[in-house]
Amino acid sequence: MKFSRKVLGIPYAVFLLLFVVAPLLVLFYYAFTNGDGQFTISNLTGFFTDPNALGTLCYSFALSFVTTLLCLFLAYPTAYFLATSKIKAKSVVIMIFVMPMWINFSLRITALKEILDAIEGNLSAYPFLNSVLGMTYDFLPFMILPIYNVIVKLPVSLTEAARDLGATPWRAFVHVTLPMSVPGIVSGVSMVFLPAMTNYVVLDMLYNSTYIMGSLIGSYFSNDNWNGGSMIALILLLIICLFTLFSNTLEADDSSVRGGALL
Repeated sequence: MKFSRKVLGIPYAVFLLLFVVAPLLVLFYYAFTNGDGQFTISNLTGFFTDPNALGTLCYSFALSFVTTLLCLFLAYPTAYFLATSKIKAKSVVIMIFVMPMWINFSLRITALKEILDAIEGNLSAYPFLNSVLGMTYDFLPFMILPIYNVIVKLPVSLTEAARDLGATPWRAFVHVTLPMSVPGIVSGVSMVFLPAMTNYVVLDMLYNSTYIMGSLIGSYFSNDNWNGGSMIALILLLIICLFTLFSNTLEADDSSVRGGALL
């Protein structure tokens, strides 16, 4: 029996309908209805008029932005060194950076909490700083790997040509390596910034009493306010889609480099 591509795609289409499209329809239904099932936009207007919700959104952006910058600051030199060095056991070093991802998330954050508690004595004294450290510890490998994948595939001849034309190592890096590694940076930023906006587990485990978007949505549903929680989830989904489209646009601008787009 000969199977066509359309037939082979049926299981995937069924999966998308059941676990992607159907949940989104339920989300839209609750977001634009009230407790009686009547159509309303009060959930939308309520979000933008609620100081607590807007403050949570701003706090989530600030936390994600600082976490992403710190991850990028740590990841790019690391990825550049690994990609350009002549270390024979380079794959072993990469595995060392990836290994924390194989350990249970709760165990990793618990270990970090014990270290921070030994240093600070009171984790609640620096909630934002501890949250940034926890997020960075969790998401750093997701920033290193896409940048490394791009830099390691860059032709060495380009840098050598820049050096032959009189460029210093720094100018060759700024004008050749850095621009061509933008796709990896964009992928890394996407893989860190977006999850950091909703990962409230780190905040809870490190005694940060401030809500971020993920914990705010959870509080709505735990209080049986499915309509308000669905609207906030829909707004967050829209923000993620816009950010992803913007990231894909930046990646498409450099069609000569491939390997960094992991999303």
